[in-house]
Parts: sequence; structure tokens; C-alpha cells
Amino acid sequence: MNQFDGWRARWYSVLAGRMLRFVYRRLARDAAALAGPGAAVLDVGTGPGVLPDELARLRPDLTLAAVDPARGMVAAAGRRLARHGGRARVVEGSAAALPFPDGSFDLVVSSLSLHHWDDPAAAVPELVRVLRPDGRICLYDFPAAPFDAVLPAGAAVTRTELPWGIPHLGRLTRALIEPSS
Repeated sequence: MNQFDGWRARWYSVLAGRMLRFVYRRLARDAAALAGPGAAVLDVGTGPGVLPDELARLRPDLTLAAVDPARGMVAAAGRRLARHGGRARVVEGSAAALPFPDGSFDLVVSSLSLHHWDDPAAAVPELVRVLRPDGRICLYDFPAAPFDAVLPAGAAVTRTELPWGIPHLGRLTRALIEPSS
């Protein structure tokens, strides 16, 4: 069983949806500024879907997809994203095997998930494959997350320490990756 199934999925859904909502709102504002008009956005490792939920609230013009390997998280995200109708959906899958066609997204985001990925390096070709030309990848995670393992060869990368912290967990890092640079 995945570590985020069963009671852990319910627990994390409450934690992320209530106690960490301010974090996801901040990340959604940042990601929304990166997405062009009418962009298609994928959230990898969505957990209970709080980030795409916040993006949908901020930007009604976006089409959102989310993916997570844990059935419990997919169920929680599905319930949360149902309020946005057909413009927000979630499916089961992993960063290393994304269940989407080539060139599907303008922006791929991931929040507080990279440090859980089994094989970050295996995700690189998948993250790039689902991007449209000139698409970008934006990863938000703790500074110790394996950011270097998910950098495509020749990509332009900008790392930023976010100007706020999560109590008792430290600060977050944002890596903005532009593979076509």
C-alpha cells in the first residue's frame, strides 16, 4: 500500500486542505503568474488536489490536470476538483510514467512532492515529453529535495528561495526549468 492511501490519505487531505491551505494559495498565485492565457497546467504529485483547486479559483481560463500515484490521494483530489467541472481532472499515475499524450501542457508544476518520488531522474523525460514547445516546469519543495536529479540536459534553471517559511519545516525552494532554452 502506498504511504498516502487509507487513513493517511484522509489525514493529509485535512492537513493540506485546512492547515496548509495558505501555502497552496501562495504557490497557486506564483504558478498562476507563470501560466499564459488559456494554458493547460499539470500538477504532478497532486496529493489531495489543493494546488489545482486554488489555481482553478484564481484562473478560470486554465485547463487543469493532476496526477498522483496513491489511490487515496486521487480520490481526495477528485472530490475537491469536481466543483470545477470538466476543466479540472485527476488521474492515477507517477512522475516517471505520466498518463498523458506528448505535448499536452504549457506548464507542469509539482508542490511538496519531489522529495517523495521514487526515481526523480526517471521523471525527467516524462516531464519534458508532456510539455508543449516553450513549456516550463516549476517545482516547489524543501531545499533538500533532489532538484538536481530532475534537470533536463541544457535546460535553463532558476532557483528561488521563497520569501516565507512553513513553521517547523523551514523554507521552500522553487526551481523554474525551461527545457527548450
